[in-house]
Amino acid sequence: MGHGTHLRGLETTATYDPETQEFVLNSPTVTSIKWWPGGLGKTSNYAIVVAQLYTKGKCYGLHTFIVPIREIGTHKPFPGITVGDIGPKFGYEEMDNGYLRMNNYRIPRENMLMKYAQVKPDGTYVKPVSNKLTYGTMVFIRSVLVGEAGQYLAKACTIAIRYSAVRHQSEIKPGEPEPQILDFQTQQYKLFPLLATAYAFYFVGAYIKETYHRINEGIDQGDLSELPELHALTAGLKAYTTWTASSGIEVCRMACGGHGYSHSSGIPNIYVTFTPACTFEGENSVMMLQTARFLMKSYDQVCSGKLLCGLVSYLNDLPRQRIQPQQVAAAWPTVLDVSSPDDLTEAYKLRAARLVEIAAKALQAEMIHRKSKEVAWNLTSIDLVRASEAHCHYVIVKLFSEKLSTIQDKSIQAVLRNLCLLYSLYGISQKAGDFLQESILTDSQIVQVHQRIKELLMVIRPDAVALVDAFDFQDVSLGSVLGCYDGNVYENLFEWAKKSPLNKNEVHTSFYKYLKPLQSTQSKL
Repeated sequence: MGHGTHLRGLETTATYDPETQEFVLNSPTVTSIKWWPGGLGKTSNYAIVVAQLYTKGKCYGLHTFIVPIREIGTHKPFPGITVGDIGPKFGYEEMDNGYLRMNNYRIPRENMLMKYAQVKPDGTYVKPVSNKLTYGTMVFIRSVLVGEAGQYLAKACTIAIRYSAVRHQSEIKPGEPEPQILDFQTQQYKLFPLLATAYAFYFVGAYIKETYHRINEGIDQGDLSELPELHALTAGLKAYTTWTASSGIEVCRMACGGHGYSHSSGIPNIYVTFTPACTFEGENSVMMLQTARFLMKSYDQVCSGKLLCGLVSYLNDLPRQRIQPQQVAAAWPTVLDVSSPDDLTEAYKLRAARLVEIAAKALQAEMIHRKSKEVAWNLTSIDLVRASEAHCHYVIVKLFSEKLSTIQDKSIQAVLRNLCLLYSLYGISQKAGDFLQESILTDSQIVQVHQRIKELLMVIRPDAVALVDAFDFQDVSLGSVLGCYDGNVYENLFEWAKKSPLNKNEVHTSFYKYLKPLQSTQSKL
């Protein structure tokens, strides 16, 4: 209850008893009570519990245990177990998130997960080959969340864009029929960059999943060299994609006007189901700071003369460039091709490198004035998160751009190229200050960026509905009247409203209980 992302502060204990070859689990404080695990409240018979391992009087840090919590036949909690539901939440009510408190609760030694670390029958602790192996499960779940961010944003975009193709409103030219609201530039500007973002996240999610499985095979062979970068990348991308998707889903809701606020749109349910991802499996600001820690180590390695590989290899250019504004401007072409994914990727790369160095120098400056590195880190955390966001943004642009060359169908490639350009250019427009401040782009180039965005909105418009149809969400999956495939929005909306529980009786019972007595009183007066 009292510790979330800061796992090292976890208070639950598992103390090994060699006489019985059992672990004794305890929740010694109120804040040590397990809080939030899904399915724990009323459903699960077992839980995977993380606890501080004690054996032979020494603490060996966090380890995981399989803990039976309910009797199979009766479903009642075992003695020593207190378990229940944590109560109503912002959404996701179908999940019984629960609490768990343990009091001198014993489990067999074999219930410790011992693939890497082990406790022998006599209590001897056998440490894993590397502490980095504990990253594994966290990395996997975070890699899944990156893909899910794209999926949930794609659902919201599907609903909003389909509805915008059905809804007619106002006039563009007096006397002409009301156009589809998707023909308004402002509506396109709200939705098309999000559509491009959903595709970008889809490709990045697939890349992260493939990379995880490849590196995991290497781990089984004892190769842990790529694990730190994967850990840092999944932490940052989990934060970046869930933040972006969560805010994007809300933009889609508002783009549907008043009907978007109705549960019939399906978007409120999408939002409340997905937005917890900004917090679970690592609070996003903390995730960004984990990525920043890797970036700072990488920066230090470059400064000491070591060459980097992987997605941080762009930092290798720092000693040569020393990234001063004048030198960056000189290194960057005076003519930016706003229709070149490669040129745009290069701009994002320079921005990421610059912001990493700014954060590193700010951290160094604070450390000179502070005795504690931890205090210096906290006082630089805004710069560090900014650097991590720039790194993640660069990675997404780079991977989206590289994906284009793998698409064989030229017509599909052309459409996705437009989405890639829109994603990259829109990001520059939203972070124009970074590109201008560091002299990566000029004022006139930013003007080009804004103009090209408007051109792309018109180019993408004819393909917009087909692009969301390509996600292939079934109506039952969307759960939306506004976004249904057949486009019969208003007929379906009326039928949906008639099924409201309040319409079960033509005259609601509250009339007889409250209003009718008032009417009788008034008539007497």
